[in-house]
Amino acid sequence: MITAICPGSFDPVTLGHIDIIKRASKLFDRVIVAVLVNLDKKPWFTVDERIDFLRKSIKDIKNVEIAGFDGLLVEYAKQRNAAVIVRGLRAVSDFEYEFQMSLTNNKLNPNVETVFLTTSSENMYLSSSIVKQVGMLGGDISPFVPECVREEILLRIKQRSNLK
Repeated sequence: MITAICPGSFDPVTLGHIDIIKRASKLFDRVIVAVLVNLDKKPWFTVDERIDFLRKSIKDIKNVEIAGFDGLLVEYAKQRNAAVIVRGLRAVSDFEYEFQMSLTNNKLNPNVETVFLTTSSENMYLSSSIVKQVGMLGGDISPFVPECVREEILLRIKQRSNLK
């Protein structure tokens, strides 16, 4: 049985994230979507909120579980007996950073491989940052996020707009 980890901040989850998770679930026996605490980012949503969004968004995929973590990804992979890290690539600009991380992770734990999945063409431009920016400017985010969490994301956008 091969376990893979799909790590990310998912702040908020997008249809691009869901696409990668669904595709990974077809390739591996078990997929752990690992919601990380990223010290370089200031999240809009708590880890628990992001986990809840993901659970709602992928509730029909039986071989996927959602969990939060912090620390080194390769250490988390070792704890969870994961042999693979799945990373989504949107554009060439993602590749350099992801390749560097892959090499670093392999140096730290050569038993964990990184697999890159290119995003589908309809999601190439999509990121959580774009969703937040479009929403803050009053645009329609429904083409970008799962319907089951759209209202919760819009509520947070409204709350943040009222703070400014």
